[in-house]
Amino acid sequence: MADEEQDDVNRREFLQAGAGAAAVAAAPPGPAAPLTWSELLALKRYDAPTVANAIETLNVRPRSAGFMRPEIRCIFPELGVMAGYAVTARMRAARPPAPADKPAVNFDWWDFILMTPLPRVVVIQDLDDPPAVGSFWGEVQGNIHKALGCAGAVTNGGVRDLNEVGPLGFHFFAQHVIVSHAYVYMVDFGGPVEVGGLTIRTGDLIHADRHGVQVLPIEIARHIPAAAEKVIARERQIIDYCKSPEFTPEGLKQLMRGL
Repeated sequence: MADEEQDDVNRREFLQAGAGAAAVAAAPPGPAAPLTWSELLALKRYDAPTVANAIETLNVRPRSAGFMRPEIRCIFPELGVMAGYAVTARMRAARPPAPADKPAVNFDWWDFILMTPLPRVVVIQDLDDPPAVGSFWGEVQGNIHKALGCAGAVTNGGVRDLNEVGPLGFHFFAQHVIVSHAYVYMVDFGGPVEVGGLTIRTGDLIHADRHGVQVLPIEIARHIPAAAEKVIARERQIIDYCKSPEFTPEGLKQLMRGL
């Protein structure tokens, strides 16, 4: 199969896994996003703990860094793995915006999204204290952002319209499920945000599933699948031995010494 034909196959496969319809006619990621569609798809084949284990073996950051706290929950675990490049924003909903607040304009926000490589993951920090008075995310925003090539949304705030958004195949990772959008408005977009104790910047590579949300270091992202396979192979030896009729504690010790 020619390279161009294979690239089209990889892109279609990624879209079927939830990357969003707008990616169909878009060019592959450019210099700001060095991973190919094949490499992105490869990352989606591993769950979040396996990817975290693989990153640990590459020694690029502390083992306690790079992932969100557990209050950021996967709302649709049946959708599997979400992967994409972060697009960041901040919002409020507890009160109407004052004239001095200068809310961000939706049209400008949509144009900004389209500047980020595909596939995209929207990461919105809810600035209300406590958060989740009102939800930015529901059926309408889910459809809009999926059409803009977004695979899902991550927020420390709330989400709603679960019956409609789940079948859409649009991921929600959130701290709360809530009823209303209240006075929701976008304060700004494009800058660093903090969600679940993790600072996210536009362009960060997000990987998430039912276990939680993490950022993959771009510089080693294409090496993660190979590292993951080594982790899986090592774990399989241990598990297979523990299930074997030949299992003994001494045999396990000997196996572990050799790994």
